[in-house]
Amino acid sequence: MPLLLRCTPAPSRLLPAAPGRSRRRSLRPAPLPAAAGRVVLGCGLVTLDYLATVDAYPRPDDKIRSGELQVSGGGNAGNTLTGAARLGLNTRLISKVARDEIGGTVLSELKEAGIDISHVIISDGGNTTFVYVIIDKKTKTRTCIITSGYPPMVPSDLTMSSLSVALQDVSLLYLDGYSHEMALAVAKQADQMKVPILVDAEPERTREELRGLLSLASYIVCSGKFPEKWTSIPSIPSALLEILLQYPRARFAVVTLGENGCMMLERSKDGDDYETEAANIENVAESLRLKVHKDDILPTCVSSKFMRLSARGPGTIFARLLIGTAESIPASELVDTTGCGDAFIGAVLHGLSTDMPPETMLPFACQVAGIKCRAIGARSGLPWQSDPRLAKFLWAKRKEIDTA
Repeated sequence: MPLLLRCTPAPSRLLPAAPGRSRRRSLRPAPLPAAAGRVVLGCGLVTLDYLATVDAYPRPDDKIRSGELQVSGGGNAGNTLTGAARLGLNTRLISKVARDEIGGTVLSELKEAGIDISHVIISDGGNTTFVYVIIDKKTKTRTCIITSGYPPMVPSDLTMSSLSVALQDVSLLYLDGYSHEMALAVAKQADQMKVPILVDAEPERTREELRGLLSLASYIVCSGKFPEKWTSIPSIPSALLEILLQYPRARFAVVTLGENGCMMLERSKDGDDYETEAANIENVAESLRLKVHKDDILPTCVSSKFMRLSARGPGTIFARLLIGTAESIPASELVDTTGCGDAFIGAVLHGLSTDMPPETMLPFACQVAGIKCRAIGARSGLPWQSDPRLAKFLWAKRKEIDTA
């Protein structure tokens, strides 16, 4: 069995310039921008993951040996907030576990990550959600087998006063769509308190589960399967346009595309220009793809200007399209894609909380996801705020902007 290598660097700090020396900050990797005390509240799923690597996924009736085994916290909300906390955000969580050994392990890990777990509901009976994850080293894919927690999280688990306390001083709400009735109750209260909402639109969620959340969403992030499933439009650019037409409160919609990066459609804050002729979004997307530098190792981003965009349908929107590329990771360094989408969203939460422009935020989120891929599990590879790879990446992006 070949050895599975992991690259999980220890946190490091950038040293200040020595007194009396010339400060050449433009040549030094810069630290991440501070979030200025902003608080992100997440509501959703937390689990305990049992991860095992195998040389190849077993066939029926096969008996195979595992390689590396790891037990780690998981769940979309738990992973995303852990990533955001490591990047320097103040994070809180609304979720539910049972008063069992698994629940205790989950909460201990979240607390150690710096997440405020004081609003997590703990049931005296039942069980905490756990997941078996099989990581195929040959195909670089993973298969998840979920045992759902019981009893499920419902709105009556939190009083209105407790919910208001959880939302106090929150600058951004993140929802993974799990326990949709609770998620909707939290979203409605956040909306009344004028807290922006980011919804992770998982393709596994039903229309009933997501429709109400998306109608309140300020930001939508989804995987590559969701746009076509939701709109029945096979082309991603046209599907994103349809999603923003359906949900006029959404400022942008982002689709993550794995090794192909991501795509964002961002609505203009300044309103429409009805005097201009609409451009076909498919033509705009094709022109952007031609501008992508495929030889770049680090993630990059290309953007159209704001313009009136249309697809096959009658609706138009004044927006711009952005395409972000993924990091080019050597095959020998690619270990596990579990939790990459959560890592991406955690970085987006940081970008929104630090007013990072989309041209920087998208490749930054792709870089965070790329770093995570170099270790097994959803959390062990998540970078810390002081990770020199992030500082080096942001320095390179700022240098690009300065020389543009």
